[in-house]
Amino acid sequence: MSRVGKNPVQIPSGVEVKFDGKVISVKGKNGELSFEIPQNIELDISEKEITLTRKNEEKETRALHGTARSVINNLVIGVSKGFEKRMEINGVGYRASANGKKITLNLGFSHPVEMTAPDGVKVEWDNDKKNIVVSGADKQKVGQFAAEIREWRKPEPYKGKGIKYVGEYVRRKAGKTAAKK
Repeated sequence: MSRVGKNPVQIPSGVEVKFDGKVISVKGKNGELSFEIPQNIELDISEKEITLTRKNEEKETRALHGTARSVINNLVIGVSKGFEKRMEINGVGYRASANGKKITLNLGFSHPVEMTAPDGVKVEWDNDKKNIVVSGADKQKVGQFAAEIREWRKPEPYKGKGIKYVGEYVRRKAGKTAAKK
């Protein structure tokens, strides 16, 4: 039995779950998300929890058991609490500004980089801490958009300049030393 898949998904108050045989829909204060259940996985929805079981012991079914449970858990957390990724900008002259769904990054290029967040994702700029906050209900969309922002200037190992996740460790390297005469 899958260690992840056998754990039930707890349904908090204020979250509504519907299952029509193939697609599970989860609705809460942050919106509505849905997921198509793999064909050999069965759902049992009770008042406060969702339990997943598998119909057979094939390799593919066993692999999808825990994955399906994790995705459903992320749907429930997303519509009730939401997800966020915090990133910080380090570097002289590096800055950002956000208004609505657009974020403008000044990262040392000859032009500013403008990005538009996908539907369901919100972008904020905290000027005091030099942090970009990407938030939303869909964990995959939030993580993907944060990765796309980070891709423009990954942190470099010598001075630590670039965009990194808050709490991310960047291994620093020693630079060239002056030749001794």
